[in-house]
Amino acid sequence: MGQSDTSIIDKTRLIKVSAATGTVYVSTIYVLSNLWYADYKQSKFHRFDDNSEWLQMDKYGHTYSSYLGGFIGKEALESAGFSQRKSILYGGGLGFLFLGTIEIMDGFSADWGFSWGDMASNALGTSLLMGQELLFQKQIIIPKFSYSSSRYRAYNPKLLGENNNQAIIKDYNAQTYWYSVNLYSIYEPIKPKWLNFAFGVGADGMVNSHGNYITNHGEIIRPSRQYYISLDVDFSKINTQNKFLKTLFKAANFIKVPAPTLEFNEEKGSNWHWLFF
Repeated sequence: MGQSDTSIIDKTRLIKVSAATGTVYVSTIYVLSNLWYADYKQSKFHRFDDNSEWLQMDKYGHTYSSYLGGFIGKEALESAGFSQRKSILYGGGLGFLFLGTIEIMDGFSADWGFSWGDMASNALGTSLLMGQELLFQKQIIIPKFSYSSSRYRAYNPKLLGENNNQAIIKDYNAQTYWYSVNLYSIYEPIKPKWLNFAFGVGADGMVNSHGNYITNHGEIIRPSRQYYISLDVDFSKINTQNKFLKTLFKAANFIKVPAPTLEFNEEKGSNWHWLFF
């Protein structure tokens, strides 16, 4: 039986949440327009098919970001007194709205373009969030992220990031995207409640957006995919009355915890990691 749709709205809280969300949205778009896109040549609106680039790792990033943005919107409205259903209906699309705006701005940039692949990935992230909330009133599958610095950044720092702060966003070799499934939500006798089984995807050997790369020493670096199976933690299933810990757990729940992991690599075959992040 679903949660009741009746709710008592905290108008003061709603105004604060709306103002904060609007400020962040407008400020981010303004900064991107004046500090990022201003450095690149503008053009008429056009489309760009980038679906074959980066072994689609950027698309996993779009799905993750759209899900995360929608979750933040949902949580913000719930904190203002909206019911679970209204919160997901009104706030769940926040990530799609934000990323869609950036995609339109890409469409006016000569160096990029509007990507239907990006938009489809954004829609997938939003659908994963809203679909689970509306069907099950909970999140069984949670997209997560992990990062481990790669050696490929040194070959192309302009594209892959000149430091770790940039590489977290730019270096797809260093990123792993996970889909973490809570076992208790599927079968309640399974304990502990917070135990998850996670499926991850990553890629390696990408110095450019596609194709092989030959180093100055003649080494041929070939792009390849990796798939992972691991254990994980659903922090939302850990009960606590401490407000600080509740906030910390919500943020931590989108980061994959280090754990023993089995890797399947296109180039090197299977590999066991006692601890992988």
